Amino acid sequence: MNAATPDIDDFTRPYWDAAAEGRMLIRRCGTCGRAHHYPREFCPHCWSEDTAWERASGRATLYTWSVVHRNDLPPFDARTPYTAAVVDLAEGPRMMTEIVECAEVDLRIGMELEVAFREEDGEGATVPVFRPAPRISGPARRSGA
Repeated sequence: MNAATPDIDDFTRPYWDAAAEGRMLIRRCGTCGRAHHYPREFCPHCWSEDTAWERASGRATLYTWSVVHRNDLPPFDARTPYTAAVVDLAEGPRMMTEIVECAEVDLRIGMELEVAFREEDGEGATVPVFRPAPRISGPARRSGA
């Protein structure tokens, strides 16, 4: 393992397996109903152990970011500059991640994002990253209507 990927254990294996398949999972509490991320065996809101995996939509909005120009830790040193970010998942939790496929000048707080997945070279883990969500245009308007 390197600094880019955490240890995969029996509890988090469903999260990492889903990411490798292009799906994002979060945990939801059966007691208070709130979702949370990073994966934990208890709810950080009410401390209940009644939590379960749930498929996340993969949608998020940008909360904050920082463009990193220098990082001496592999594999980040080869990726500079990169955009470290915190996003608000559509399900509620905040998540630390990386923004990809977006120029620094195009970043905006509140911009809509979608999850993408990146396989970490030689590490056997796939990590969720986020990119700008495609804009969906509304129905065409006809003049005179």
